[in-house]
Formats: sequence, structure tokens, C-alpha cells
Amino acid sequence: MSFENDNYLARQYQVSSIDLDSKVDELLDLAVPPTSKNRELYREMMLTVARMAEDDRNRWDAKIMMQTLREMEASFSLLERFKRRRKVTVFGSARTEPEHPLYQQAKELGEILARHNLMVITGAGGGIMAAAHEGAGLENSLGLNIALPFEQGANETVHGSGNLLTFHFFFLRKLFFVKEADALVLCPGGFGTLDEALEVLTLMQTGKSPLVPVVLLDQEGGTYWDKALEFMREELVDKNYILPSDLRLMRQVRTPRDAGLEIARFYRNFHSSRWFNKTFVVRMNHPLNEGAMDTLHKEFADLCVSGGYEQVPYCPKTHNEPEFCNQFRLEFVFNDRDHGRLREMVDFINLPQNWKRND
Repeated sequence: MSFENDNYLARQYQVSSIDLDSKVDELLDLAVPPTSKNRELYREMMLTVARMAEDDRNRWDAKIMMQTLREMEASFSLLERFKRRRKVTVFGSARTEPEHPLYQQAKELGEILARHNLMVITGAGGGIMAAAHEGAGLENSLGLNIALPFEQGANETVHGSGNLLTFHFFFLRKLFFVKEADALVLCPGGFGTLDEALEVLTLMQTGKSPLVPVVLLDQEGGTYWDKALEFMREELVDKNYILPSDLRLMRQVRTPRDAGLEIARFYRNFHSSRWFNKTFVVRMNHPLNEGAMDTLHKEFADLCVSGGYEQVPYCPKTHNEPEFCNQFRLEFVFNDRDHGRLREMVDFINLPQNWKRND
């Protein structure tokens, strides 16, 4: 671990008499569109690389930086094509054979998601990943492959297509698994599946990732998630390592149809969420009725640091989100801690009896 301070971030370049700041600005003038709002972000990225070059760090550090930037840019470029579609990330074992019931479940899951115009993201390998892509078809599939010396060639559905990305680093691949997901379905699998499951739950529990449905899918009679949840209750909840409500971040189901229904229910009224200054905003498809608002103030007051819940219509001057102009907004000062309880609140606003009727 380095114990150097961060003063180097603000230092002037010493490598030559060339004013690198102005050279970076000249390059930005050539590359960045005049209307871009990201100029300062690009400038900071380029200066960061310049600082690293000035120090001439070891080759491994430089290769990590180069590979990370290259893979991220390629990923952003490909995924831009699909940004208007909701996506579901499916995890599970690469070793599940085609004749196994779990393989057939994953294939059916892919078919169900595709019928509802949802794209299926997997690690692009075999087993559960191949099954989900087989069911969804190429036009509804995205593969995020990892370069490994064994068992991880891209499956037949996405192999050689423009819907496939191959990563060198696991951490980047995991970033896009979560960043692009509007829902996650986890089937039984090995270390990788458990790693993804726990990382997703950690990101949501800490508010580092937006709230989305997390569905644990196993076959009827299967014990994989039963035993995992039993461990979480006995070793995590009972020993106060997590809050009891944290288990509400996930739902367990036994059929692909129930997995699809769980995702659909989550987006029945809830659309998306964001922070706006210090206010948490939940975008909704339907406004809530007075009774529902009263219940929110009483039963979910613990989520508010101060004040209560306010329901507001879209305002162009305030919200400046024309793509969400048809959504209603529920605003409150969220404590940014009880995300399991937040999921319970989302379940409440998704109940049709809580919506205001259009008379």
C-alpha cells in the first residue's frame, strides 16, 4: 500500500517545457463536439493519463490502465445500440448439461423474456448462459464473455456476432452485468454465480447500484437457494451482520413463468429512480391516491430523514428530463440506508389499488 499523499493530483508537469494542459485543450478542441456537456470529464480523463505517463509507472500498471479504458470504450459503443431496451442479466453454471431440467428452465426463461421485448444478458458461455440465449434468440441476446484458458468460449447464439463483448478483466465484466441490468435472475451455479449474487446484493444494500428485481430461480424440489437463504437467515440476519429487511432485496421462485411475473410486477408502476440534489426521486407510471399517500407517511416514515413523501408532476424547468416527461414523481429525503425497506415500499406503490383512478 502506498502512503503517498494526493498532492500529485494538482501538481504542474515537470517532464519538459511543454504546457501539457494547453496541449490537452487543443486536442479536446479537435475531438469533442462543441455542444458536448462532457468536455471537463474528458479533460480530467486525459490529464489522468498524462499524470501517469509523467510518472512512467511500471508496465503492468500501464497495461491495466490501457486495457481498462479500451474495454470500457468498446462496451459503451456497443451497448449504445441497445440503450432503449430493458435488459435482464441471467447468471448460472456454465457446466449445466442441455438435458438437465435447469437448462430447460433457463431456455424457457429466455423465451419468456424475449416475448416481453426484454434483452437477455449472460456471460456468453455454455450451460445456463447458452440456454438463456438459445431461448431468447440472437436479436434479444447480449453476451459479455471473459477470456479464460478453459470452458468459456462464446455460445453458438452470440458467437461471432455484433452482440458479443469479450473482457480481459472480471471487474469490468461485472460492472456491465449490473450497470445494464433492469433485473437479474440467478440460477444455481458455482463460485462465479455466488460471487455475482453477493456482489449484486452488496451494491444494492449499500445504494451503489439502483434498485432492480433480483430473482433466485431453481427447479421444483431444488435446494440450492433454500440452503443459501437458510445460511443468510441463520448466519447473517440472526447475528446482526445484515438487517432482516435486506433479504427483501431478492425473491425466490420455482418456474421461469414466475420469474417473468416477478420482473413484470416490479415495473407495474415503478419506472426508475434517481437522486436529485439531496432528494430521492421515484419515477412512477401512475400517481398514487390519497389513501396510499397516507399509508406511506405512516408505515414508511422510517425511510425519511426529514419531512415526508411528496408527489409531484413532471416540471421541465426543475427536472429537465424530457424522456421521462410522462412519469409521475414521488420525492422524499431518503436515509440511503434501508434499501430492503425501500424495496418493500416499491412493492406497495406497485399495487393497483394504490393508484389514483382516471375518472
